Amino acid sequence: MVEWSIFNEIFAVAFNVLYFVIIIGTIFIVILDNRNPVKTMAWVLVLFFLPIVGLVFYFFFGRSTRKEKLISKKGFTRLIKRPMAEYQAQKAFKCPDEQYQLMRFFRKVNNALPFEGNATEVFTDGYSMLYSLMKEISKAKHHIHLQFYIFEDDPAGRLLRDLLIDKARQGVEVRLLYDDVGCWKVPHAFFDEMRGAGIEARSFLKVRFPLFTSKVNYRNHRKIVVIDGRVAYTGGMNIALRYMKGFPWGIWRDTHIKIEGKAVYGLQTAFLTDWYVVDRTLITSSRYFPEVGIFGKALIQIVTSDPVGEWRDIMQGLLIAISSSRKYFYIQTPYLLPTEPILMALKTAALAGVDVRIMIPARADTWITHLGSLSYLDDIMRAGVRIYLYQKGFLHSKLMVSDDTLSTVGSTNMDFRSFEHNFEVNAFMYDPSSALLLKGIFLQDQKDAILLQRKTWIKRPWYQKAQESIVRLLAPLLYKLSTFNFSKKEKFTLPYARRSIKWGSSSK
Repeated sequence: MVEWSIFNEIFAVAFNVLYFVIIIGTIFIVILDNRNPVKTMAWVLVLFFLPIVGLVFYFFFGRSTRKEKLISKKGFTRLIKRPMAEYQAQKAFKCPDEQYQLMRFFRKVNNALPFEGNATEVFTDGYSMLYSLMKEISKAKHHIHLQFYIFEDDPAGRLLRDLLIDKARQGVEVRLLYDDVGCWKVPHAFFDEMRGAGIEARSFLKVRFPLFTSKVNYRNHRKIVVIDGRVAYTGGMNIALRYMKGFPWGIWRDTHIKIEGKAVYGLQTAFLTDWYVVDRTLITSSRYFPEVGIFGKALIQIVTSDPVGEWRDIMQGLLIAISSSRKYFYIQTPYLLPTEPILMALKTAALAGVDVRIMIPARADTWITHLGSLSYLDDIMRAGVRIYLYQKGFLHSKLMVSDDTLSTVGSTNMDFRSFEHNFEVNAFMYDPSSALLLKGIFLQDQKDAILLQRKTWIKRPWYQKAQESIVRLLAPLLYKLSTFNFSKKEKFTLPYARRSIKWGSSSK
């Protein structure tokens, strides 16, 4: 008995020493990674105060992936050869002087080619988007490429699935990319039926054990459809019934666009790049980049971002856009958890006299992200940013417009998950007509929103302030877990959200 007791004591001491060495070593690695100080401190706190659990969390969620490469430079060069030829064949086009720096940045850093002669159509509800999408798919002759974060096995998903199966049986090439985590509740049989009909369906970054792999943290959030290389769709909408019917408590308000013109090449390149990542098939045939005529006057760049690249392309581009704004900068986003540079840019622009308006939902679909969003409101309102709370339902729109010259629609939320952890895509439009249209949509939504008054906001209960502060402190960690919704989404309502008199009236 004495010998076993001594052995246990020696083992306990050895284990504690080893664990301490591992923790110190991990903290040293975190510090040497030269991350954002807030993230560094958050991980240091977790590693110190959550024994073993903190170490497991860091191993699966905290490691940097900047040095990872999903596609070779040679392969990407081959992919952009097709749109490059059309780009070089373009006549000189005019870009607004105030947006030239932004366009040049995306061209240099993202290899995003600006294409003129495009026409766009904007959708603000799921019914009209799905109707238009299915109408164009029914016309497909050669190929249909689809990419969604969510593709549900529900009436909307089954309707689109059946149409895709019909087109595949007609001899049309159909390729589907869906995010493995976004569709983790969808039965395998749903996609197997597509595969059995000849559709090439692949999941992005497959996760076999969602809770125990670092892959869960890096998701493909892009929404792309390309039909015959001539028509394309992108924006914030996935394929699920809730995007049409909304919730019992309100509509689902989103923004999606249809593009006709040479800018389709950019969305095609983005899709084929992701297809190469999962299928290892490099598709570069000219059949997927057919000659396209002039459909309109819009000058468009398709810009992507990912967590493994050297730069945070879309985030850095938005920094330029916000800093370049002179009159106004309007933003719609379901989640407001900006990185420190974006936060400072928004406050600086407002302090310089730019009319900065941000619209977020008054009622959210996840309580963690919404609490995190609320923690930023007082700070930016003090700088003069106007906050609007959308009351009609859940605002999922990712829309930004500035100075009647620049607008963007895509999959990117105004949060650090989109900026740093997800694969995203946005269409940047240097076109007064597009900007004025999207500005009008924003102002129309403003009628269904209330203007948050700071003097009222600071009077909210102390316990809510405490919750917001805790979530904000640990947001870089907690928000990673919000990737999963293990139960029915919890709806979170702002206090006094329906007492519009106290909050202030909406602007016309």
